[in-house]
Amino acid sequence: KNRLNGPLRAAVAIAVGVVMVVSKANALELAVRIIAALLVASGLVSFFYGYLKRNEGAMSLWGFNAVVDVVLGVLIFLFPGVVANLIIYIVGFILLGFGLFQMITLISANRVIGLGVGSFILPALVTLAGGFLLARPSFVGEAIGVFAGAALIIFGASELLSSWKMKKAMDEYDIKHPQDVVDTDNVDE
Repeated sequence: KNRLNGPLRAAVAIAVGVVMVVSKANALELAVRIIAALLVASGLVSFFYGYLKRNEGAMSLWGFNAVVDVVLGVLIFLFPGVVANLIIYIVGFILLGFGLFQMITLISANRVIGLGVGSFILPALVTLAGGFLLARPSFVGEAIGVFAGAALIIFGASELLSSWKMKKAMDEYDIKHPQDVVDTDNVDE
């Protein structure tokens, strides 16, 4: 239900993709360091959120999450070469998974509002790019960084478009079925 997750994923994917395309030399190591920095930032945000919600007992879970994110981020930042060797597989799995997820989500949205075949082109390209990276990880040395970066940019654009269409579908569903709408902010657990 969080409407910021999709655009946030899109922004990160586009930023990392642009860095990988523009910075051809050591593009993968640079992308790995960016991902590491994002992990550290995520850990710090988790810690801060847990601290704010400590009266509700959230500190232990958020604190643990923060420690894991920060430790992983620092280790990845210190040893980017090791992770860079694995990054193509990681990016391949991410693109394949998110591409399939986008298509499934759009199929669901298509039931509420007609999206048309064109809505499935970018997610299909993302899925194919992920499959290609998994099948051919040694694709022409440096070109793989550019290819992976371009695929991340396409994924980011696709994620933005899909998020917008899902928001539109959710709003349309809420209008047609107001009795099914649950106010998640005021639900007692």
